[in-house]
Amino acid sequence: MPEPAPHPLDNPARASLTGPHAHFAERRGRILRYSPDVTPWLALPDAPEAQDWADVAALAGPGTPVTLTAFREPPPADWEIVFQAEGVQLVDDTVDAAPDPEALLLGPADVPEMLDLVERTRPGPFLPRTVELGTYLGIRRSGVLVAMAGERLHPPGWTEISGVCTDESVRGQGLASRLVRAVAHGIKERGETPFLHAAGSNTSAIRLYESLGFTLRRRTAFLSALVPADPVPAPDARTRDRGAGSLEHVGR
Repeated sequence: MPEPAPHPLDNPARASLTGPHAHFAERRGRILRYSPDVTPWLALPDAPEAQDWADVAALAGPGTPVTLTAFREPPPADWEIVFQAEGVQLVDDTVDAAPDPEALLLGPADVPEMLDLVERTRPGPFLPRTVELGTYLGIRRSGVLVAMAGERLHPPGWTEISGVCTDESVRGQGLASRLVRAVAHGIKERGETPFLHAAGSNTSAIRLYESLGFTLRRRTAFLSALVPADPVPAPDARTRDRGAGSLEHVGR
């Protein structure tokens, strides 16, 4: 009897980069990553081998931090772990998704303000081209962007809600809840299911998401590790046939 296919949310970055987000992907061997100015997530195979880590090092470059989600295995011994945290993955169960009349569609012209809001609120990685991953909505007060939420990873049939943040001056007004429901509405209108990640220690955010109708699917982990300054190359069987592993853009 064949083993069941892996769930797309078990390795969501890889499912995204081999699916709806293939046009963002860069590849070396079995390694996939988003363009570095889009989002830092990199996708390993479910059971990485020495050659996979060598390909990560070649793709990222010496001394570069590599960011992984849904990954618990230790990196090679010569890689320095700079960040490691437990997290949760929550999925839509009974979310009352609805559009919000005050929510504005954000785009490339809004990126400087979005980056400024992220710098003040620290919701997680948000880079100059992150806005290209999906729909981002924001709320302005007196012309100033004070809250936003949007879409990030996109495994087939699913879309991650991310970048949820509110300026301190408007906290407690329910803006984050409204924007999450509005982003979820757009996702569900496409026939997809919203999901999201949160740090396991961020109990206030988890309570908020659960109150909106998200439920825990699994506990996960986040890892950031530095590529060694002088990584040791692994023997590469591929070189017997076609030379060293190449960097390719997938789906472009």
